[in-house]
Amino acid sequence: MKRILKPVTYILAAIYFLVDAVFMALARPISRWLGRHLEFKRLRAWIRSLPPYPSLALFSVPVIILEPIKPLAAYLAATGQVLSGAAAFIIGELLKLVLVERLFHLTRDKLMRIPAFVCVYGKFTEVRAWLQATEAWRTVRALSHAARDYVARAIARLAGGFSRLVTSRD
Repeated sequence: MKRILKPVTYILAAIYFLVDAVFMALARPISRWLGRHLEFKRLRAWIRSLPPYPSLALFSVPVIILEPIKPLAAYLAATGQVLSGAAAFIIGELLKLVLVERLFHLTRDKLMRIPAFVCVYGKFTEVRAWLQATEAWRTVRALSHAARDYVARAIARLAGGFSRLVTSRD
């Protein structure tokens, strides 16, 4: 039984990290945008003033609260509420990763003073580097860039057509 469960566990862990990696690619730009456009000076100053272990506790809060969204989304999908499950999964995962990204950006120096965090973060970066070096990752990345460029060109064409329409009416 143990021989059967071990590969299944590795496959589930790989899928879990792959989903997080894909969503992180979406969450980083959102997080950067929020950092540039929303000014929470007092909150940001308070977060930066925290010592290392309270920083770790705060960093853990979004994960602890929002990680259970995945099984909830799976339950919703399994009970026939596929759209609700997909929406819960996407919103919950993006919210979690955006919050984690912002908190990591604000507390990175403090977190790197905690030896256990440095060890786990090192393993995480190794797994992420391995994942990004795979052919599958590069293919998905190229497809996502092509899709993004296609959407940007379509929006530009629509905007150009709309502006010509508006100026021709004047």
